[in-house]
Amino acid sequence: MKRLFLLTGVVLTLLLTGCAKKASYDYTAFKESKPRSILVLPPVNHSPDVNASHSMLSTVTAPLAEDGFYVFPVAVVEETFKQNGITGAEDIRAVSAAKLREIFGADAALYIDITRYGSTYMVVSSETRVTANAKLVDLRNGKVLWTGNATASDSENDNNNNGGIIGILVQAAVKQISSTISDKGHDIAGLTSDRLLSASQTDGLLYGPRSPNYAKQAMR
Repeated sequence: MKRLFLLTGVVLTLLLTGCAKKASYDYTAFKESKPRSILVLPPVNHSPDVNASHSMLSTVTAPLAEDGFYVFPVAVVEETFKQNGITGAEDIRAVSAAKLREIFGADAALYIDITRYGSTYMVVSSETRVTANAKLVDLRNGKVLWTGNATASDSENDNNNNGGIIGILVQAAVKQISSTISDKGHDIAGLTSDRLLSASQTDGLLYGPRSPNYAKQAMR
């Protein structure tokens, strides 16, 4: 009987350990900084798709604004860099935090890396995937306030169990052509941006001062 109780206790411990949620992100630096405005820098593209950086850049403003932050208009930011002879994403990233603060007056800057973007055809399947990681840096002192990563794919809800091998091949080919023509990557980039930056996502950004959730968040 004692062995049974011991075994039951071990099993329960393992179950509870396995079901425990991962530790939440440490937002100490973020809360101390209290950024109100965010400067989004052009994403550095590590994928073969030349459209990835501009496509991703156009999708990040919405979730940041919805989180309650003032976001510097990306077109204005891009033009400002261009007027100063800086056009490449990597060259812009090399500009110091102090200099960015001096030029734009922003509290923080968002740095984004795109590691995957676009559609791939894999004989019996076709997928459009966008993967990115980001970090938020306080421009007043250079301190990293938050880091995160996210991915999204148009194959997340696919069910290729029906139709046989011929049907699967045809479906994959049609999907690949359609995704390429319509730039499906841009739509998926929007989903990735939301998962990456939305304050409603696990380990996403915190709410900014323009959000009605800001005060509620401060009480936690």
